[in-house]
Amino acid sequence: MRIVVASGKGGTGKTTVSTSLAQVATERDAVRFLDCDVEAPNAALFLHPVLDSQREVGIRVPRVDADACTYCGRCAEVCQFHAIAVVGQKTLVFDDLCHGCGSCAWMCPEQAISETLSVTGVIDSGTTPEGIAFAQGVMNVGQTMGVPILRELKKWTPARLPEAPGAPRRALEILDAPPGASCPVVETLRGADLVLLVTEPTPFGLHDLKQVVAIARELGIPAGVVINRDGIGDDAVGAWCAESGLPILLRIPMERRIAEAIAGGRTLVDAAPEYRPGFRDLLERLVAGVNP
Repeated sequence: MRIVVASGKGGTGKTTVSTSLAQVATERDAVRFLDCDVEAPNAALFLHPVLDSQREVGIRVPRVDADACTYCGRCAEVCQFHAIAVVGQKTLVFDDLCHGCGSCAWMCPEQAISETLSVTGVIDSGTTPEGIAFAQGVMNVGQTMGVPILRELKKWTPARLPEAPGAPRRALEILDAPPGASCPVVETLRGADLVLLVTEPTPFGLHDLKQVVAIARELGIPAGVVINRDGIGDDAVGAWCAESGLPILLRIPMERRIAEAIAGGRTLVDAAPEYRPGFRDLLERLVAGVNP
């Protein structure tokens, strides 16, 4: 079962929720955790995996054989992203614009175009002390497209999925999505069984929650809501969720001790064990279906 933890904006506590959910889940299930925030992954700061494997990933960009090219311009015609252009007797390739679709190579009548891997990031993987199979995507500095890294990250499979204590009855995959509502968020959500949306009770939280809810509904993914820092604002988020038929599955109050623990690299359920039953209940409701 694939559960995506997402938020419409950064700083709502998405990683706080996803890491605690993973820790609680591993008490009885085999868990795979993917940190999909490839621009700034930070789940490893809380789950403390031993990252013992690294693989380069990227996109395949075109390379033109000048001796075979007739400069017909067919490659430039089929490129939707203007990553290749024919100027006089020269074919120019702009790697930063290329999306690696392969259309130019497929359509070249002279078969003058081959493809080579342009490395845009890496996938680091390992295992946490609790036995969570962990992987994160890390985009190289200066790169602009995280989606190709995310696609490879979602394909990652550990050599052997660590076993939970006893005989696990479920195999769970928890994805910590990037913040916001851009293309990397959409890619992370694709193929999810459900999405857990973390927000805060502020006007900004409500505004950005609406954006990611719209994406989830467009993709046909059931959704539930966690309100973090409950009590700091008003109840506009709760009222909108009620009107929209979105179940609020958990409320986490604003507490200084929680903030201090997170700042020190501890998960919520480690710092405040009394929240474990709430996260266990959250997990069971997610697995059963996000019903009010």
